[in-house]
Amino acid sequence: MIKYILQSFEKQSTKGEKMNNFLGYQCSLCDTKYSPKEVTYTCPADGGNLNVLLDYEMIKEKYQPDDITCRTENSLWRYLPLLPVSNPGGEETPLYAAGWTPTFSLPTLAEKLGLDNLWLKDESSNPTASFKDRASAILVARAKEIGAEVIVTASTGNAGAALAGMSAAVGQKSVIFAPKTAPVAKVAQLLIFGAQVMLVDGTYDDAVELAVKAADEFGWYCRNTGYNPFTIEGKKTAPFEIWEWSLKALGEIDKPLTIFVSVGDGNIISGIHKGFKDLLELGWLKQMPRIFGVQAKGSAAIANAYNAGTEEITPISATTSADSISVDMPSDGVRAVRAATETGGQYILVDDDAIIAAIAELGKVGVFAEPAGATAYAGLVEAISKGAVNADDPILVVNTGSGLKDVGAALKAVTKAPIISPTLEAVKENL
Repeated sequence: MIKYILQSFEKQSTKGEKMNNFLGYQCSLCDTKYSPKEVTYTCPADGGNLNVLLDYEMIKEKYQPDDITCRTENSLWRYLPLLPVSNPGGEETPLYAAGWTPTFSLPTLAEKLGLDNLWLKDESSNPTASFKDRASAILVARAKEIGAEVIVTASTGNAGAALAGMSAAVGQKSVIFAPKTAPVAKVAQLLIFGAQVMLVDGTYDDAVELAVKAADEFGWYCRNTGYNPFTIEGKKTAPFEIWEWSLKALGEIDKPLTIFVSVGDGNIISGIHKGFKDLLELGWLKQMPRIFGVQAKGSAAIANAYNAGTEEITPISATTSADSISVDMPSDGVRAVRAATETGGQYILVDDDAIIAAIAELGKVGVFAEPAGATAYAGLVEAISKGAVNADDPILVVNTGSGLKDVGAALKAVTKAPIISPTLEAVKENL
């Protein structure tokens, strides 16, 4: 009996677990492979984004799906055997609370849109209220492994807040460069979490370049989205959770899941694609979901490439109220294009008015999404109008962040509340 209890605990717990499944990297452009110590960020030959290579055979020998699904950690760390890092500790801190976000059924909106099944995965329940906590949690773990004293990143707000929050949880120093136009609420998060914050008089892309230069100059570990290959390893934990959820929710549905997610620099959609590819490689996934990327019309560099039938990303001058996906030159554009083309998905374009309307629609069913998060739902509405999805397709929309991140945008979606005198007559007049 004692032996059984110990074995059960070992199966369910990640405490003290140290993984050795990280084999190295492979360039997404030229396919050159590198050992873990040969490179840190991008391919030296062509600057391509690096894919982390895992020892799938070792994983398959040691684990079965039940060994994962039986785990008790309600966080992304339940998937440690599928990650290229060791347990960073911090089990009772916010670092250990990233991930394991809820998936809600949306029957009211499903009926309105003429869909049989509609769900939403709500990433706003992460510790700093956005999807970006997943990447930052893994980056903090990696920084601990390599002994990095400082982590630096560029951000429009969410990635920086995530890094600042995850770093603060375990006493890791962080430096954040954000464009001066970043929403006040997001900047406030950066400062409250104790990060060294510098607002750049320029675009997000200017901040990205500055973070790379600073990392090189001062020996900091750079978290920049896409540039650091471990960012995608954090974001791929969302599809692991979708896979677990789908084992029950889609048990009697034969059609593949169709996922809608907003796209800016391309790293989130690339991470979603990578997570499902990992599961497919392990033989744990029955069928690959279709992945639809949604971009604002004013920030459509990746969609433009997809629609042109190319992986060559042409820079634009991005303008959209959805600040989290406003990007001139996406850092992960090639893999983002492939996420749609390799899964039978598409890219959908929506204007800012549709994004604001989507904030209001989601709010009516209890979901408060920031503009970038609502963009995914706006894309679903547009896809239905184009006949890109069918009524019987099981649909999952990903809300990438909380509406509290950008209250100004949220207020554009609603009618201003009247100011009334404290009388019942005034109440009646405004009913």
